Amino acid sequence: MRLSLCNEVLRPLPLAEQCDAAARLGYDALEIAPFTLADDPFTLDDAMARHVRATALARGLRISSLHWLLVKPEGLSLVTDDAALRRRTLDLLRRLIDFAAACEAGILVHGSPAQRSPAPGQSVADATARLEAALAELAPHAAAAGVVYCLEPLGPFETPVINTVAEAAALVDRIGSPALRTMLDVSAASHSESDPVHEVLRRYLANGHIAHVQVNDKNRRAPGQGETEQRPVLQVLKDMDYAGWVAVEPFEYVPDGPGCAEASSLHLRELWRTLS
Repeated sequence: MRLSLCNEVLRPLPLAEQCDAAARLGYDALEIAPFTLADDPFTLDDAMARHVRATALARGLRISSLHWLLVKPEGLSLVTDDAALRRRTLDLLRRLIDFAAACEAGILVHGSPAQRSPAPGQSVADATARLEAALAELAPHAAAAGVVYCLEPLGPFETPVINTVAEAAALVDRIGSPALRTMLDVSAASHSESDPVHEVLRRYLANGHIAHVQVNDKNRRAPGQGETEQRPVLQVLKDMDYAGWVAVEPFEYVPDGPGCAEASSLHLRELWRTLS
């Protein structure tokens, strides 16, 4: 199991201290939220990427992935009918694809519920079509950069646009780029899927759609801090020789960020050790 920690869990520590803590707690990598590095992610460049990568490597870590791509600047949208705003949003995502590649992070996770949700008066179908068109534009750039861009299914309480892995997989198939895939977030899937999460994971790992996994509880706390069973999920990953990253992504930090990160690592490592 290659375990990564979403770095916003350790804010407001500086990046070097985040890396120190993650390494000490048993993680292999950080999954970076760009807004934690700069108030304006448009300023992120190759020099910053080299700094981020070197800081992690000095502590024995890698940068596994990027996520929370469109938190800043505020007001971005891929589904707007404002052509200039849509172009600005796509420009940032292209920059982040390049930034990920320069960090040697192979994965970008596209959640961003607000930036794909319908505007007032806009239909879900129209927003979904516009999202698909935007991802089709981004896919060649991701392919050229050598990264995989993952559309994340999210819970219906976050957005009505792409809630299940099946919906995400169908969109990915329509575009047909090897650089565009989907992923599974245990909490989101617990809210969205009609089948058990581990069964969904097995099905879409087997057919090649899933390139990344995030673990957390349905209650949005850390894995092991609620009723969501992580063992079946990890068993599927082990059974299928999953070689990708498993990223810890809680949204509520109990008792605090470092404590949450430690509890997650201990819980997942112990579960993995006892799998058959």
